[in-house]
Amino acid sequence: MANQVEVSMKVNGSESRSVIEPRMLLVHYLREELNLTGTHIGCDTSQCGACTVLLDGDPVKSCTVLAVQANGKSITTVEGLASKEGLHPIQMSFWEKHGLQCGFCTPGVMMAAIGLLNENPDPSEGEIRNALEGVICRCTGYQFIVEAVKHAAQTIREAGEAKVVIADSMKA
Repeated sequence: MANQVEVSMKVNGSESRSVIEPRMLLVHYLREELNLTGTHIGCDTSQCGACTVLLDGDPVKSCTVLAVQANGKSITTVEGLASKEGLHPIQMSFWEKHGLQCGFCTPGVMMAAIGLLNENPDPSEGEIRNALEGVICRCTGYQFIVEAVKHAAQTIREAGEAKVVIADSMKA
């Protein structure tokens, strides 16, 4: 196979190995190779943030990362948030606090919010807004999104979790 490379990474707690073109973007790898379509393609210019995922725990726009750059790393997508026990606190908070409208940007917003909460478990409204700057929502004024992130932060703190634990609970 000319111009093909093998990549291996942990995606939502499961090992993934594929042979791909070296120029394949991570967002296309997730959607086309792994059928994880919760990671949305919104703009193809890294402006909207709908494609945000966690790469080794840090939020990144997956349209700006080559899949080969994620080789050997851990990826969490929106599909990796819920566990067999139920929805992740960020998902519950978006539902309870009406933090979504059409839902297109929601996966990216959630992943960016988790990145924030992993760094800062008790963010102010300004810190939340700053962390979500890179994700554009065309449906809302962000107030319900900010309220959902504040609620999730409180829920996680009350549960006594130091970091948002995800992905490994998805293993079959």
